[in-house]
Amino acid sequence: MLIPELPSYLSAMGGAEYKGFIIGLFTLTAGISRPFSGRLTDRIGRVPVMAFGSLVCFICGFLYPVFTTVMPFLLLRLVHGFSTGFKPTGTAAYIADIIPAHRRGEAMGIHGMCMGVGSAFGPAIGSMISQSFSMNALFYTSSFFALLSIVILFNMKETLAEKERLSLKAFQITWRDIFEPNVFSPALVTFLAYFGFGAVATLSPDFSEYLGLSNRGVYFMVFTLFSILIRFVAGKLSDRRGRVPVTIAGCLILIIAMVITGYAGSVFKFVTGAAFFGVSMGILSPVLSAWTVDLSSDHNRGRAIATMYISLEAGIGLGAFLSAALFANKIQNFPLVFLVMAGFAAAALVYTLYLYKYKKPASNVI
Repeated sequence: MLIPELPSYLSAMGGAEYKGFIIGLFTLTAGISRPFSGRLTDRIGRVPVMAFGSLVCFICGFLYPVFTTVMPFLLLRLVHGFSTGFKPTGTAAYIADIIPAHRRGEAMGIHGMCMGVGSAFGPAIGSMISQSFSMNALFYTSSFFALLSIVILFNMKETLAEKERLSLKAFQITWRDIFEPNVFSPALVTFLAYFGFGAVATLSPDFSEYLGLSNRGVYFMVFTLFSILIRFVAGKLSDRRGRVPVTIAGCLILIIAMVITGYAGSVFKFVTGAAFFGVSMGILSPVLSAWTVDLSSDHNRGRAIATMYISLEAGIGLGAFLSAALFANKIQNFPLVFLVMAGFAAAALVYTLYLYKYKKPASNVI
């Protein structure tokens, strides 16, 4: 709900040059908190970790109207990142606990569809609320939805069999809590693929204004609608055909999406780029999640998922910073930005092709 409106909101404060920090700071904290959320997920339970993430969203919605200058706003974006650092880690581990392995891709696809519904309508509704009422009304509405999430969590049964009490020991992070070597391949592909997401999240509002789209959430809505349509099919297909072949298809479409978006001189081309981008992310998101769970064991599932999400946040954050730096508030730089993002997607494609050609398949993972 917030993403499409925050760049202009920050510009109105006098912080136009800090647009890359809107996504970058958020993902920085999310990435830093992943090792803690993964460790806590494996020790105190999936539900408490999910609840903490939702609680951060709830509180931040009430603080945005208070922090109305550039630096406090950026500080709040940093804090808000804890929500994404905790909630998805607990959720993915919870789903993996309750779903049989042979339907894992399908389940991640369904999970992605549910996320997609919120991501599709959130930006459009957010823009509508801010334009019809105010930015403060938008912030309070976001808190209301976070509260509904917390209410649902109170009625969910914990799936972690052996839980520990919360203690200082649970926060003692080692290198293995930061990086799970077994999931290196999906983590690397995730890192490279999500550079494009960081660029889109940062620059699509400016691109929308340039093309005359008053609702800055249109790109996100089209992107997510197409993402929803493909997620279930992609996850199910990866259960039957393997994770790597389906990942290859996702990377190819992502390259096409970046090129079309970068050279979009009309609303039609811009929306077409959003559709291709939605299909690519709709393929990659559930398949990379399922691939990560495939390579993890029951006792380190939270850590493995946290590793994937650290890679995801690193890709988004660096993509946001890099795209903002390359863009430099100059419309003529849009093609350059998205060609560079296509280059990262191409690197992900080359790596997955290497896996498919040279690595022996031990299971349906390859």
